[in-house]
Amino acid sequence: MGTTSGFDAAEITDAYAGFHARVAGFVESGDWSGYADLFTPDATYVEHAMGTFRGRDEIRAWAMRTMTSYPGRVMTGFPLAWQVVDAEAARLVCEVRNPMPDPGDGTVLEEPNITIMTYAGGGLFSREEDVYNPLRFHAMALRWARIAAEHGRADHDVLAWLEKWR
Repeated sequence: MGTTSGFDAAEITDAYAGFHARVAGFVESGDWSGYADLFTPDATYVEHAMGTFRGRDEIRAWAMRTMTSYPGRVMTGFPLAWQVVDAEAARLVCEVRNPMPDPGDGTVLEEPNITIMTYAGGGLFSREEDVYNPLRFHAMALRWARIAAEHGRADHDVLAWLEKWR
């Protein structure tokens, strides 16, 4: 049976590996301005706690706002636990780990999410949906911020974020 999407699993897998490598570069540099360029101009990004973003301008604004402030700014990377490809639907589904750095006492904190990517060809994706429990993410961020503050490892935006939740 051929793929109805016109893309095979290898192409989708390779495109996501390239996407993921670019994301690692954004984490390293702290510059998320290029994130939206990994998507088609009319792409949709579904973020269950923050809303749905349509088009590169909205996706770029969300990424710049979210990934350059606490807690997104502090995450050390987004390693994959597993992934599967449904070539007929042009989708890649994976579990993304969201680890935080040591807050000062050796505590290991991370929360996973399931990401559903829809491939559009040419190395670009037309849709991303991140499925996770926002309450668990919030609890992790709160715990990390409290421990980091206790150990003198919380900078200004972490302390400001923490103050909002006291």
